Amino acid sequence: MSIPQIRIPAVYLRGGTSKGVFFRLQDLPSRCQVPGPARDRLLMRVIGSPDPYGKQIDGLGGATSSTSKVVILSPSTRPGHDVDYLFGQVSIDQAFIDWSGNCGNLSAAVGPFAVAQGLLPAARVPEHGLCTVRIWQANIGKSIVAHVPVADGQVQETGDFELDGVAFPAAEVQLEFLDPAAEGPDEGGGGAMFPTGRLVDDLDVPGVGTLKATLINAGIPTIFVNAGDIGRTGTELQDAINGDAQALARFEAIRAWGAVRMGLIDDAADAATRQHTPKIAFVAPPADYLASSGKLVRAADIDLLVRALSMGKLHHAMMGTAAVAIGTAAAIPGTLVNLAAGGGRRNAVRFGHPSGTLRVGAEAREADGRWTVTKALMSRSARVLMEGWVRVPGDSF
Repeated sequence: MSIPQIRIPAVYLRGGTSKGVFFRLQDLPSRCQVPGPARDRLLMRVIGSPDPYGKQIDGLGGATSSTSKVVILSPSTRPGHDVDYLFGQVSIDQAFIDWSGNCGNLSAAVGPFAVAQGLLPAARVPEHGLCTVRIWQANIGKSIVAHVPVADGQVQETGDFELDGVAFPAAEVQLEFLDPAAEGPDEGGGGAMFPTGRLVDDLDVPGVGTLKATLINAGIPTIFVNAGDIGRTGTELQDAINGDAQALARFEAIRAWGAVRMGLIDDAADAATRQHTPKIAFVAPPADYLASSGKLVRAADIDLLVRALSMGKLHHAMMGTAAVAIGTAAAIPGTLVNLAAGGGRRNAVRFGHPSGTLRVGAEAREADGRWTVTKALMSRSARVLMEGWVRVPGDSF
């Protein structure tokens, strides 16, 4: 029996160094407009998962953590916000979507999508200049403010802003992550920035050993370790890590036991079904290295080196939410990130990642022995790659 395909309005966007399929909530089939198995099955089929071959040939996914993503937007009913933004990290070879965290890179595309799709009142969109879009990040219960460039009443996508990890320049989208360490519905640790109450922990990892670690909830729950403690330099590119099965297994063990220590899961085995959070990253003082493009990154031009893993693989650049965690941790004296950058008080850092460099700022303050961060700031870019309808077999969900 032949099952006809259905078509659903969708837009394929690049945001930062990621790509994803964006939907308006109202355009999804009615039973997929609420959380549940039907919605997950539909979105997995759009992306082409689960794919035992690991290629996502029969979908829009690109078979990497950076390109296996979906976004659902709707007008916000929350006071002071324009749109609700829900992000899903789609597993490539397994049948699940991780809804536990945000994507900082695709956050850059949320504002432009909201403006272009009429999710803001027309009176809010200037003829020329910046349109401020107030975003409620529904996965983690946080606010993001996007400043979207507009020309002739339309989203401006082209420009001369360059972002390492993206081949072509585009228009700059400035992002403010407000209260990035504030309590959210899935933060763990009672919403504390440092869930253990310490800037640096001794993390016991069976089969690996005891490592110094900074465990932080900011942007996204993240585990930072020193590169030297795990036999790394911090100058590695993807092939040096992703082709080493033993190294990946060690990183996953550190991530799993760090998640337990952060209160995100009860058992290390539970990390297998929570791939998107927490992230794990390793840091080192500045050093010269060749980026994946062949460009020389000089130690004198950066404050520290950072490499981060996403969905079990070394990321080709840097996740936006992890960049928020880096900026936040760098602003707080005594964290491993701060120490790798030379210590002391700072409100911004430029770090080296596999594709080049990125600058991120954070406003931190201490009161009564407790650190708070009011906002983290960074710039990304976004561009529509394709728009129209995505098609899936009618029995997909």
